[in-house]
Amino acid sequence: MNDQILFKNTLQRVPQFNGLAEETQQAIAHLAICRNFDGGQVIYVEGEPAEAIYILETGWVKATRMTLEGREQAMLFLRPVEIFGDIAVFTGTPYPGTVVALEPVSVWAVPAKKALDLIPHYPDLAMAVIRHLGDRVLHYVRLVEDLSLRNVEARLAHTLLDNAELRDGLLLVPRRDWTTFDQMAVRLGTVRDVLSRALRTLELENLLKVERQYIVLLDPKGLAERANR
Repeated sequence: MNDQILFKNTLQRVPQFNGLAEETQQAIAHLAICRNFDGGQVIYVEGEPAEAIYILETGWVKATRMTLEGREQAMLFLRPVEIFGDIAVFTGTPYPGTVVALEPVSVWAVPAKKALDLIPHYPDLAMAVIRHLGDRVLHYVRLVEDLSLRNVEARLAHTLLDNAELRDGLLLVPRRDWTTFDQMAVRLGTVRDVLSRALRTLELENLLKVERQYIVLLDPKGLAERANR
């Protein structure tokens, strides 16, 4: 299977792009370049010129901004299959955050200038881009809501419910190798000690159980109430 077929298979897994015409898919696939990054490797840095749009094939990445005090604020934690870097490209601005591979990742990179050149010629691609940018706006609306209206315990409960998987009758949140308390704190916009206390509180209330490989959600309904859902 050649790279263009592999890329089209990946593109079809992105919800906003799975309805593109074959001609449109082929035009994008012709531009895509496969790149690999090791865990901890920077894909691009906040403030750099936006030179490519990326589609995450395998692995997880995080997008963060750094405060003047040197504290990380998470913007996105992305898993396959997700698009990133597109906001900067389509608004003609530098990358708004730094993106780092959390584990070995494989991405497809589409050069910015060539991607922009496609838009006038493929209306279905333009609509897909609009839908995806709209979803990003909604994500940041929810992020602002989380940080301003929910305390850490509520944000933690909300995030756990969003990432839970049903396995053997149990609702679990897998803990990947990079899922340290520090990374979880960055994701929730807090610090390690506050996160530890929030987890302990929810555990004492029998809402969850923290294990080595998983966080088990014992009472999803109770967590939903704590998340203010």
